[in-house]
Amino acid sequence: MRIPAVLAALALAALTPSALLAHVKLAGSTPAAGSEAKAPRTVTLIFDMPVDPATAAASIIMTAMPGMANHGEMPIRNFTPRWSQDGHTLTLALPKPLPAGTYEVRWQASAADGHMMTGTVSFEVR
Repeated sequence: MRIPAVLAALALAALTPSALLAHVKLAGSTPAAGSEAKAPRTVTLIFDMPVDPATAAASIIMTAMPGMANHGEMPIRNFTPRWSQDGHTLTLALPKPLPAGTYEVRWQASAADGHMMTGTVSFEVR
């Protein structure tokens, strides 16, 4: 009969720690999503739980530049990633400020559950 197997699975799920079932999410960023910034030299991503740095990656993409029609995506490559000791915060340090334009920070990461999550933060530099 299948009912005992279903009941056993439900009981096991009730005993599983919620941290194992949760997926990492972005809790905040600097610059904040949808905001305007003045020539930032760092971009910070703050996650809701510790991230495994070995699984994480981030890229900064300039998506538009003032006065340039049809500006294609331009990756910003010269940043240094740094993780906080608790694994919640990734800081992307730039050697010089970002110029005026619109940007996307694209990230991927997984936490203790092992599920890879992705996201994007968009902001504008004036």
